[in-house]
Amino acid sequence: MKNNYVISGVLAAAIILLYILHFTSKPNGAGSQVKYEFAAGDSSVALPIAYINVDSLLMNYNFATDLNEALMRKEESSRASLTQKERQVQTAVQEFQRKIENNAFLTQKRAEEEQQRIEKMGEEYQRMAQQLGNELGIEQQKLNIQLSDTVRQALKDFNANKNFEVILSNTASDNILLAHPKYDVTDDVIAFLNKRYGPATAASATEKK
Repeated sequence: MKNNYVISGVLAAAIILLYILHFTSKPNGAGSQVKYEFAAGDSSVALPIAYINVDSLLMNYNFATDLNEALMRKEESSRASLTQKERQVQTAVQEFQRKIENNAFLTQKRAEEEQQRIEKMGEEYQRMAQQLGNELGIEQQKLNIQLSDTVRQALKDFNANKNFEVILSNTASDNILLAHPKYDVTDDVIAFLNKRYGPATAASATEKK
């Protein structure tokens, strides 16, 4: 019975050894060789994985900066339109109150008609706010998809000579609770993306100064 335990232990050790050799050996083919090298004497197994800090990427990727700038301009335009509409409603309300206090309406019916007109203005303001909010949400979703597709496509080229098996995303340490810094390729990816995209627009660059 003890011999069976010994044999099982030997087989388990052999499987672990094969697993380690599989990920740490350097194949003869230059195209399949992992290019990332780690410090000599590192006792940990260098697995072919990496992760990207998404928060840092969004802050430093010029394309993401330009997309955010475009969304902010659209939001400012929507806010200006809403502010103008709101002022029109407020002015109408104040004028209505002034006329009521000074008995400026010739008939009760005329006062009621004016009140209904102002109420419709308020309803139009609410519909406008809802519509602009929906449009901003759709625009943000569209830009997020565009950004995600761009990054995913670029990562294929980035990984062409790195040969990582998996590249993970990490946002505020939600997805990866603990990882060795050697697996963090955020700075390399950002540099690669910005080299492909180029500098941010003049408007974005001005905002940063």
